[in-house]
Amino acid sequence: MQVTRYFHTAVLVSDLERAECFYSEVLGLPKIDRPMTFPGTWYGVGDAQLHLIVADSFEENLENTEKWGRNRHVAFGVTDLPAVEQKLRIAGYPVQRSASGREALFTRDPDGNVVELSAV
Repeated sequence: MQVTRYFHTAVLVSDLERAECFYSEVLGLPKIDRPMTFPGTWYGVGDAQLHLIVADSFEENLENTEKWGRNRHVAFGVTDLPAVEQKLRIAGYPVQRSASGREALFTRDPDGNVVELSAV
């Protein structure tokens, strides 16, 4: 077997409208068609996708509260990290700079899912 392509990451959310506000409006991800009937939203990110799926029951799970990057997370490349950080802070989302010294930061969506944003 040879894996030849990365398709998507699925993120569980409790409130789709609130999650869409974060991923669509704050991060600016473009929605794409979604041929499913259960609640959720899909976004296109380069050649891959991010799938938001509404969970029947949702429990926030942050194993490492000190360093968010050492938890399950999804990572995106951004062209203007300082502008992204400012936008997140203005919108009221928490921000944690990468402890590694890389030009990256971590934030958490409304359900506490960790999102990494790295300068490209």
